[in-house]
Amino acid sequence: MDKEKVYYTAKEVADILGISKGHSYKLIQKMNQELSRQGYMIVAGKISIRYFKERFYGISA
Repeated sequence: MDKEKVYYTAKEVADILGISKGHSYKLIQKMNQELSRQGYMIVAGKISIRYFKERFYGISA
């Protein structure tokens, strides 16, 4: 059973944006705080691919 990937890890975010892994953790933490304030459940150290694309590229999936 193939599962569709739902989250990016800090390493993936770092690779996509061309930044350090440490900086990507800070960005993920900030985005997860935004999601938490909106009432969403979060996974520490990972970010929803959908939310990431929405925040960085303005793409609504």
